[in-house]
Parts: sequence; C-alpha cells; structure tokens
Amino acid sequence: MTQYSLRDAVRAPGLISLSRLPLGVLFLCVLKVPAAATGVLVAAGASDILDGWVARRFHLTTPTGAVLDAMMDKAFVLMVVIALVLGHWLTPLEAVLLGIRDVGELPLVLRAAAQHRISQGPERRANVLGKCATLLQFATLVVVLVRGPHQNLWIIATAVGGLIAAASYWRTELGRQDPPPRAG
Repeated sequence: MTQYSLRDAVRAPGLISLSRLPLGVLFLCVLKVPAAATGVLVAAGASDILDGWVARRFHLTTPTGAVLDAMMDKAFVLMVVIALVLGHWLTPLEAVLLGIRDVGELPLVLRAAAQHRISQGPERRANVLGKCATLLQFATLVVVLVRGPHQNLWIIATAVGGLIAAASYWRTELGRQDPPPRAG
C-alpha cells in the first residue's frame, strides 16, 4: 500500500506546489490592482507547471506530491473564486461555473488520497482536456480581472470545458481495474 510522507511534501516539487497557498493569500491582497492580481495568477499557473516538471525531470514523483499538487490546485482556485465573489467581480453562480471542473474532480482526488492509490496502477496525470480546462480557467480569470469583453461567454466556455474535463477524469477512473486485495 502506498504511504504518504512529510519528507516528500518538503522536497522541491512539494514546496513548489505549497507555494500556491501564499499566492492565494497574495491574490486577496492585490485583487484591486488587476495587473498585480494577473501576475499572481501567472505565478500560480507557472508553479503548477513547474512542480510537475521538476518532479518528472529529477525523478521525484511521489504519491504525496501528486495529492499535494491536486489539493493545492483546488485550494488556490477556491481562494481566488471566493475573493472574486466577495469583491463583487463574480456572482456566486459565475463562481460555480468557473469551478465546475474542480468540484467535479475533488471527489476523485479525495477518493484516491483516502485509498492511497495515487501511484498504483497506471499513472494518474492530467490529460489534455484537463490541461485545456485549466488554461481556459486562467484565461477567463484574467478576462474577469481586466473586465474584458464577453465575460459571460468566457465563463460559459470555461464551464463547458470543465465539465468535459471532469467527465474525462471520471471516465478514466471508473474504467480502471483495481488490483484484487492481497490475502492476509
């Protein structure tokens, strides 16, 4: 059975993932300055790319890192969306639409973490649909911050992309064959 380790959380990929927590707090502080808030979004997006690259490049992939990355993604998005709702940049409905993919994936992340299955069987990684949904989500947040045109269309496109990505992760997860339990 896969075990989680604090040591793995404080290796470079884990620390990069954890950087999204202070970035979420920073976002709250700079929300009224769209250029600064956009910079924080870019930094968080870069950290999401960098943690995975470092883990793979330096052979530091671990179950702890995989769970930490997914949870920090969700925590950052939640902080940003709450800030945007409280700051009246988004309505609660728009916030839900922006977070459809994250809400849809959360049960899968929690299930995998609870069952210590992050690295067992075929590797669980973001797929192309998930990466596209993330990119669309970040682009939509920038449109919201700069009060860009067609904000509602961006939000709807993000919701549709998020639904498709979440469905693809569910389809993949439900199609997996778990190994039979070991006899004791």
